[in-house]
Amino acid sequence: MARRRRGLPIDGVLLLDKPPGLSSNQALQRARRLYQAQKAGHTGTLDPMATGLLPVCFGEATKFSSQLLDADKVYRARLRLGVTTTTGDAEGEVLRERPVPVLDEAAIEAVLTRFRGEIDQLPPMYSALKHQGRPLYELAREGKTIERAVRRVTVYDVRLLALEGEEFTLEASVSKGTYIRTLAEDIGEVLGCGAHLTALRRLKTGPFTAEGMLTLEALEGLDDAERQAHLLPMDVLVAHLPSLTVGVEAAKRLTHGQSARLEVGEPAVESTVRLYHDGAFLGLGVVTGPQEVAPKRLLSSAAAS
Repeated sequence: MARRRRGLPIDGVLLLDKPPGLSSNQALQRARRLYQAQKAGHTGTLDPMATGLLPVCFGEATKFSSQLLDADKVYRARLRLGVTTTTGDAEGEVLRERPVPVLDEAAIEAVLTRFRGEIDQLPPMYSALKHQGRPLYELAREGKTIERAVRRVTVYDVRLLALEGEEFTLEASVSKGTYIRTLAEDIGEVLGCGAHLTALRRLKTGPFTAEGMLTLEALEGLDDAERQAHLLPMDVLVAHLPSLTVGVEAAKRLTHGQSARLEVGEPAVESTVRLYHDGAFLGLGVVTGPQEVAPKRLLSSAAAS
């Protein structure tokens, strides 16, 4: 007999405020246990030291979590000047200490202008990137260094929020694949004294902002109905895609894995669309030709209906 999955068939998206000291997976598992959910996944790792927005997907929402992996993000970061570490943040061992020059906001702003727009970054060894199936951070802990390819990323904006002695706080809006630790280290090198992160908080990822986030402690203080009320519908993950409403016959064909003829509208061929029938989200389809759509990734509940 097939093994029954333990937990409740809960579907939706939770905007979790990840606390410091937990990995993203540890925070995810604590939230999953509070909801007693059968299945859960997150949409982009935060380092244990980092806090802030971690969208958690429950149940069938996990089918669409990959849509956020390529999303732009916004972070608030605090940098400590004059000290570089093995990890680029406060959790690493000190590599080098250098005197910090006298800096004012104008001097820092002049350096920040060099980091706006498209820049090249070398991914850090302490990252989740994999080499021959193993995360680089595992190899780094063994004292190994692997050659990495430089990546082209975009810093849409980076601005100074506060300057306090040898520390300052930035807010950065960046493209996918941008490492804020590396950005901090590179800024420190241009300033001539090195730097590392002492705090990092994610404020936005894709369409989601810090507004509406809940901490684990807040979730623990809610009853089941209140927790459910804080879940967002699954289609918020794909809200950036065009929507397409289909009729009864088209819905039947799509949910049985068959292409269907569109009754109205002509979306661009090869475009991915959100599919709806009678107001209900069915999943994703792809327009394969003029007035024709094929199923791409549907909800199990839609296929079973």
